[in-house]
Amino acid sequence: MLWRLGTWLFVACTAWNVQAAELAYTGRVREHSLPNGLKVLLLEDHKAPVVVFQVWYRVGSRNEQLGKTGLSHLLEHLMFKGTETRGPEEYSRIIQRNGGNENAFTDTDNTTYFATLAADRAQVVVELEADRMANLKFDDAQFVPEHQVVIEERRLRTEDNPLAALFELLAATAYTAHPYQWPIIGWMNDLRQATREDALEYYRTHYAPNNAFIVVVGAVAPDTMLREIEKWFGNITAKPAPPPVRAQEPEQQGERRAVLRRPAELPAVALAYHVPNLRSRDAYALEVLATILGDGKSSRLYRRLVYEQRLARDVGTHYDLVTIDPGLLYVYGQPMPGKTAATLEHALLEEIGRLQQTPISAAELEKAQNNLEAAFLLAQDSLFYQALLLGQYEVADRWQRIDDYVPQIRAVTAEDVRRVARQYLIAENRTVAVLEPVPPPEGKAPPKVGPPVGRVH
Repeated sequence: MLWRLGTWLFVACTAWNVQAAELAYTGRVREHSLPNGLKVLLLEDHKAPVVVFQVWYRVGSRNEQLGKTGLSHLLEHLMFKGTETRGPEEYSRIIQRNGGNENAFTDTDNTTYFATLAADRAQVVVELEADRMANLKFDDAQFVPEHQVVIEERRLRTEDNPLAALFELLAATAYTAHPYQWPIIGWMNDLRQATREDALEYYRTHYAPNNAFIVVVGAVAPDTMLREIEKWFGNITAKPAPPPVRAQEPEQQGERRAVLRRPAELPAVALAYHVPNLRSRDAYALEVLATILGDGKSSRLYRRLVYEQRLARDVGTHYDLVTIDPGLLYVYGQPMPGKTAATLEHALLEEIGRLQQTPISAAELEKAQNNLEAAFLLAQDSLFYQALLLGQYEVADRWQRIDDYVPQIRAVTAEDVRRVARQYLIAENRTVAVLEPVPPPEGKAPPKVGPPVGRVH
């Protein structure tokens, strides 16, 4: 089985080299801008007779302010509550009647709405999205229950999820000046105080053609689709540019620590290090480092701390390369029953130290590069993922940088991995958060430790 997997990865990566020109986005994507500032990215791909249509607004939790966190996600929910001419949830019903599916998500840097329909029905979503970009309408009858839905979503995802709460605390401690410090869903007190007028003002400020772009991928006739987009979006008036985010996180100058004491089954520990994003060449070495250290059951952390030492029940890493501003590289774990968070933290730091002291082997480097390249290659089979990539890179920088990913990953050396480990994964740049379980209230079981929360729907 191991031999077959290795052979399969080799074949997949060889296929990438052979078909690189065909799979490159530059040359296949058609870019067009309307006079009102709305950018359109069209990628014709006939592997299935469907079209993925996404509208990306350049607004996420990063654009909020303390006291009004969570408005991006709250507004995402309210965008389904009707327009001047369509009633609540009518958008979803029309898409479903036409055999499609739809949803949306909010992230730190963007809010995205998407639908997938048969190619001959794609014009339906164009009109619907243009309508709610310009004509959103909801009254208290729609706002109040949806407001409560979002509050309950926060309670279920975070208030009742010790691990999600731990990662919230970790980010809030790691950042002192940048809006990445607060959760995408917002702080509970801010959510409770949010008003209908807050949401409408946020909509009026950020939802405009010159603060958005459209991604269309699938069995689309580009000229026909572009005419439809111009027909429905072309008359929407541009608005003044939203206030820019000027906050920059200062360099961290010493380890920070935080402790979360709350009912939980087991303790947990999470480390965060400030690191650059795709605008730095170091980002690709960090991507390889995170894969070697903690991505999956064959990673160093999992092999040593779960399989060999039986110290942890789960360990891992997380690094987000594609963001507007520099983010964090996370290293985390949950000890086995009877083991302590302090012991696990020491073991995590020992593994990081090994990366800093001894260069990884050529075989380990090649395996990580093959895994990253194969995952990237295989994901191209999904029309939705192709659209998602275009949107993520366009938000963070420019969509053409997608084509840099594989060459940059391949260019990473063992010394690069050691160098970035020594440069960024150091005590002065580290924030540590520890979950210390306490007994639950009498008659209640401790909540299950679920995964941390990323983007929210």
